[in-house]
Amino acid sequence: MSRLMEPLIVGRVVGEVVDIFSPSVRMNVIYNSNKQVANGHEFMPSVIISKPRVEIGGDDMRTAYTLIMTDPDAPSPSDPYLREHLHWFVSSSHRSSCTCMHCLQYHVSLNVFTGTITFRMVTDIPGTTDASFGKEIVCYETPKPVVGIHRYVFILFKQKGRQTVRPPATRDHFNTRTFSGENGLGLPVAAVYFNAQRETAARRR
Repeated sequence: MSRLMEPLIVGRVVGEVVDIFSPSVRMNVIYNSNKQVANGHEFMPSVIISKPRVEIGGDDMRTAYTLIMTDPDAPSPSDPYLREHLHWFVSSSHRSSCTCMHCLQYHVSLNVFTGTITFRMVTDIPGTTDASFGKEIVCYETPKPVVGIHRYVFILFKQKGRQTVRPPATRDHFNTRTFSGENGLGLPVAAVYFNAQRETAARRR
């Protein structure tokens, strides 16, 4: 078993969200410019208000990816009847359906350097510096856990080409396996998750 998979299995991401897979792409998710997501680590809600920067390793500039972020513990870990709740969906195969001012102001900026693709709001990035390819299909929704400790999972799929990746009808009851199957994405190539819970006044001190 890959050491990269162990925390995903222990955290029940493998099983409840995705099937077991072999990580093949390096993905870094970074909030507030210096807080990198690591499996099972906890972030305060105040840290995750704005969408993170995502870095994907690789030197094939023709490769395209799709990124999703879901909460399998909505609305509470003890009764996750909304599982999964979709917080973010980025793909380069669409024009953005999100028209909120926040997203219009933060259209993706894409830099390619030393074989690493860095982007603010997208995945499904082809190997290009043209910022028009990656599109945020479902706007980033700030996690706001109310009850219990929630897992927030970033899942990266490598596209088999420039195929259309269809957006879901709603954020609630999203199913990563179904989404992947319907869009021909196969197994993930990378995944990482963090924990968060309600930030009380006592925890802020």
